[in-house]
Amino acid sequence: MKPNRTGRCFAAAIAALMLAGTSPLAVAQEEFDLDALIAAARAEPPITIYDSTGKIVDMAEAFSSTYGVQATGVKVSATAQFEQVTREAQAGNVQGDVALITDTPAAVAQLLPQGYVESWLPPDMADTIPAQFQSPLAITTNANVFAYNTEVHESCQVTNMWQLTDPEWEGRFAMVDPLTKGTYPDWFNQMQTYADDQVAQAYEDYYGTPLVTDQPSATAAWVVALAESGPLVTDGDDAIAEAVGVPGQADPFVGLLSSAKFRDNADSGYVLGLCTDLRPWVGWSYTKLGLIASGTDSPNAARLFIHYVLTEDGIMPQMVDGKIPTNTDIAMPDDEPSGLMAVHDLVFGYDSATALEDWDARQDWQDLWMVHLKR
Repeated sequence: MKPNRTGRCFAAAIAALMLAGTSPLAVAQEEFDLDALIAAARAEPPITIYDSTGKIVDMAEAFSSTYGVQATGVKVSATAQFEQVTREAQAGNVQGDVALITDTPAAVAQLLPQGYVESWLPPDMADTIPAQFQSPLAITTNANVFAYNTEVHESCQVTNMWQLTDPEWEGRFAMVDPLTKGTYPDWFNQMQTYADDQVAQAYEDYYGTPLVTDQPSATAAWVVALAESGPLVTDGDDAIAEAVGVPGQADPFVGLLSSAKFRDNADSGYVLGLCTDLRPWVGWSYTKLGLIASGTDSPNAARLFIHYVLTEDGIMPQMVDGKIPTNTDIAMPDDEPSGLMAVHDLVFGYDSATALEDWDARQDWQDLWMVHLKR
């Protein structure tokens, strides 16, 4: 743990800015000069970056090597980040200067309104980051996709989302438990909010008759039907990748998992394939925010890191895992293992405009799932 660093190194410069009636954040927002930001960052204490992927360790080291600014990357789950950032802010003892967090609703509903963190958009990237990713700043969109075993099947056995609720798929579909990962109930709520008509149309396309349900929406009807089909629910993607992609199986699962797990094809000899023909979507995505702790003693170093992860060099370690940068100037690598970019327009995207509604509805979706889950 780092000591409370208030009053160290860059304090004199900060004090001068405050006497002038301008905060360091405001200066960087109004007059952006990357060289000046680098110089200011080098005068500040080291920073720590929280992220839910272990890749952050190497990313922080590369950042330090590039700019001469000491940084340490720490793998922390989105849930733990929320708790740590909250406790650190309340104690006035910031340990994590930057949080790369995938729980957008929690950040929008709790962290930002409480003033625990701030969102900063590098002014020189305002034209390359689409508006929907600017406030709060999202650095990537991360996809969960439907996958099958390419050793046993030439193509995915499932072509419609409702097919997974049929008796033949009872107990043969694997996914992360929505009770343990908030992005899943958020996905349910986003579908109901923005695409419930497409869920209903998918039902009619598959069964040949309009959906009739006592549930409040087509999405709720699908969630109930899926839970009642007894899917294999896990606490992470590793178990799903194994259930779907391990070679030598006679009857492998179809699964829903992070596109990052397709690297296991090369690393572990798995045979995961993307369900490119599944409709209405081959998967769904959520955003990873880049936020700065409001109480950091190193605001310039933190902003410099945010700028860095919005560059190709900075975000490349996560791009190879299928994380798509929000900076539209950056192209995905050709060797990204899932092949997601070929069907990227069929990924249901996250809209943070209703993140507060997702947060408020999260428990309701989890309750619906828990009540109907067949064990």
